[in-house]
Amino acid sequence: MDILYKIFIDPFVQMGTAPDLLVQTLWEGLVGGMLYALIALGFVLIFKASGVFNFAQGIMVVFAALTLVGLHAAGMPAFVALALTIVVMLGLAYAVERVVLKPLVNQPDIILFMATFGLTYFLIGFGELIFGGDPKIMITEELYLPKGAITIKALGGIIGLQKLDIAAAIIATVMVAALSIFFSKTRIGRALRAVADSHKAALSVGISLEQIWVIVWFAAGLVALVTGIMWGARSDVSFALDVIALKALPVLILGGFTSVPGAIVGGLIIGVGEKLAEFYWGPLIGGGTDSWFAFVIALVFLLYWPHGLFGEKIIERI
Repeated sequence: MDILYKIFIDPFVQMGTAPDLLVQTLWEGLVGGMLYALIALGFVLIFKASGVFNFAQGIMVVFAALTLVGLHAAGMPAFVALALTIVVMLGLAYAVERVVLKPLVNQPDIILFMATFGLTYFLIGFGELIFGGDPKIMITEELYLPKGAITIKALGGIIGLQKLDIAAAIIATVMVAALSIFFSKTRIGRALRAVADSHKAALSVGISLEQIWVIVWFAAGLVALVTGIMWGARSDVSFALDVIALKALPVLILGGFTSVPGAIVGGLIIGVGEKLAEFYWGPLIGGGTDSWFAFVIALVFLLYWPHGLFGEKIIERI
């Protein structure tokens, strides 16, 4: 009986008796959720254009951040290194279209999916060859990312908001909103949806697959760069960030693989849920909830809402 009380009752009692800690936990979850949403957004963009889950998006986050740090370490000013990193991500998008995607037009989706596996391990090997395998420190001061914290006395306690987290939340919100408008309201966005529905049909009406794929992979590269900067500033830049990117899978399952709003909502649900579970239930079950909690939520959604909250229901006739 005591165990049931501690698991099902005590955490909610703590939330009521210490509302300042609850608000602090919710804030940290919201920030983490926005960054998860950014990662998931890169997956959504490429899935909408090709119908394939891009397994390489995680390593693209690492590769973009390592490129920025590596160029700065070579003696380039921070914003020059940032501009050159954007050019590198554009070059990567063009190379992926030419070398990987173009030869595989109209091939089964599993072939394209396996191609992203190959791209992942190529970028890992190439990144280690160029930048080494040691963790790097993100150039937060050179990019004028804020440091320190803002403290607010409220709810009978002190709530601390890291300035970097505030900046990350604002930047993530602006980028998600801008990309959402761009791909939903513009001609390119309509072309992207046509390509996602059918490569052959898109080609028949004059839509250039090459152009759409380069644009989408470049947009995913920009998302990866921003995500790498923000995650790297919170910890460091290393190949361990690739594992964090796998949290995008539960986010996509919750929100739907084709929905930009779904990526946002799914990211927030996972981010907040993770923090609440870690703070209130983690000590009761020995910790480590952040490594599996998101995937448990995803499993529940697969059982009852397999298309996600905003995903498209696809009916195939046999």
